[in-house]
Amino acid sequence: MEQNKRTLTKAITWQLIGFVMMAVVNYFYIGDFSQGLGLSALLTLIGLVSYYLHERLWAGIRWGTRGST
Repeated sequence: MEQNKRTLTKAITWQLIGFVMMAVVNYFYIGDFSQGLGLSALLTLIGLVSYYLHERLWAGIRWGTRGST
């Protein structure tokens, strides 16, 4: 089973990649850098929390792993 620190690190690095991509897309779509950045930050925070909870939930489920019945 994965440690909480590893799951959190994976979640943060994944969301940083997504944040940069979202910021660029939002800037071109909205046309305002600060609004695009704000929207990206909100979506990144939601994604980070969702990803972390999803990973922790699956870390406790043995279905489909070696050694499970």
